[in-house]
Amino acid sequence: MEDPQIFEKQPKVMKLEAGDYWWCACGRSETQPFCDGSHKGTGLGPQKFTLEEQKTVALCNCKHSKNPPFCDGSHSSL
Repeated sequence: MEDPQIFEKQPKVMKLEAGDYWWCACGRSETQPFCDGSHKGTGLGPQKFTLEEQKTVALCNCKHSKNPPFCDGSHSSL
């Protein structure tokens, strides 16, 4: 399994509607912070998360959060 690539050293803050989402865990997606299938062959896969209501979230873009898909500040030590 490959290590995830750092896409960006800051989170993507966005308002999302209720529903299911697939967060990119590999850092290779062209549709960050969401998966586009670019992980194939890396041993990494997307992480599904569900929001029960509309919410503003900070999604991890460094791919090293200990609380994926949400930012936990890990990017500050990279």
